[in-house]
Amino acid sequence: MKFDHFKLLVDMMFQPDGQGGVSQKYDSVDVSQLNPLVLAYVGDAYFHLFVRTRLLSYEQSKVQALHSFSAQIVSAAWQCKAYQGIEDMLTEKEKGIYRRGRNAKSHAPRSASVAEYHASTGFEALLGSLYLTEQNERLYEIAEAAFQVISKAMMQEIQEKKQS
Repeated sequence: MKFDHFKLLVDMMFQPDGQGGVSQKYDSVDVSQLNPLVLAYVGDAYFHLFVRTRLLSYEQSKVQALHSFSAQIVSAAWQCKAYQGIEDMLTEKEKGIYRRGRNAKSHAPRSASVAEYHASTGFEALLGSLYLTEQNERLYEIAEAAFQVISKAMMQEIQEKKQS
């Protein structure tokens, strides 16, 4: 990052509080008013950490393998499959949050189809909303169910490729 860009970001985010510190712009977060892409930003971070921690149940010494595998699991394609696998366990309110995230205007990367990317954004928005509203038990329940859907689908894909 070039210094001018860095300076612009610092000036945009941080304002001096007059006492040598930095003043906060907001005292609280109204999740219902947040841009769904902001919810997805938080949900993406949560799911990354969840998956990395969860993978320690399977491997604890090969950091490169952990990194490669976690990157694969949190990809848009696998998150899309995860959402499809957990959709039935969601409440109507949770499905509404998913739809807000899925329908948000964003640009899909080349590594996923547009549909997969939008679905994964919706999934991440749901996780972000649950995290920010501190619904920790439900957040864990959904993340674990998604992890199970992904891990089973990965094993099934390997079995199908072995047989062909």
